[in-house]
Amino acid sequence: MAATDNDRSRLDEAARAGWLYFIAGHTQDEIARMLKVSRASAQRLVSLCLAERLITFRLEHPIAACMELAARLRDRFALASCEVVPADPAAPLAIAGIAERAGALLESTLRSETPVIVALGTGRAVRAAVERVSPIERPNHEIVSLVGNISADGSASFYDTVSRLADRTGARHYPMPLPFLMSSEAERDQMCGISSIVKVRAVAARADLRLVGIGQMDQSAQVHVDGFVTRDELVEMRRLGAAGELTGWAFDGDGRIIDGGTNRRLTSVPPQVPAAALTVGAALGPAKVPAIRAALAGRLINGLITDETTARAILAD
Repeated sequence: MAATDNDRSRLDEAARAGWLYFIAGHTQDEIARMLKVSRASAQRLVSLCLAERLITFRLEHPIAACMELAARLRDRFALASCEVVPADPAAPLAIAGIAERAGALLESTLRSETPVIVALGTGRAVRAAVERVSPIERPNHEIVSLVGNISADGSASFYDTVSRLADRTGARHYPMPLPFLMSSEAERDQMCGISSIVKVRAVAARADLRLVGIGQMDQSAQVHVDGFVTRDELVEMRRLGAAGELTGWAFDGDGRIIDGGTNRRLTSVPPQVPAAALTVGAALGPAKVPAIRAALAGRLINGLITDETTARAILAD
């Protein structure tokens, strides 16, 4: 539905109020006087500015403790890239911090004048990162999915990020029009042999940057919660030693891709082992520590974005 003139006028007022508050440093009382509205209205306009993402923020000043943790992680796991963000004591599982840094990585990559290929996994952190990318016209770039974008019930996956990033950049994009899992290994091989899918995988193989989430494989595993695998399939993968998953590929505690279970029916692009292109995992939280540590040890990723609490847990012996 097209925005009405009233909607646009309201957003204009919200943007003006947001600029006056966050950039110019005026109080809400001062803004109310400037815009000739009540203080309550000024407060609502500032809130609307934030809610509609008319203004965004990035923390540019590095925090020494976070830098030190990032350096230790880079040294221990020979990482090409590592960023550690401050932890949020009030919301220890909040992904806003890592999403902001992952979004900044995407944006800096996409600002290149030289054509680049960005490959995306799925999940909350990756989707949130894409939402933080500022619109920029880059029609010479390519965005490609590493994961099938059709859920078990046949609907499009909510966490399909490729189309969203393409909307923001004007880049040519390549979704993976396949179910996450096929009913058999033979069916998976047949579908992945279709010429259009072969072409998508070929684009993914040339990616300059891969941004992925890292999932745990306990009872709260996102692949199960989001309906991609059943409880029985999850139990089977745990029995086979699954400690985590990356774009659906389950791996054990040493970071080795498991030969069996759902991995034999998975349509996602297999990880490069060891990671060749810059492959950055964005994840945090105590439940994910074993999975992140295993992905690092197995060299499934060569870049990491996490928070300081998770970083300390990964480094703990």
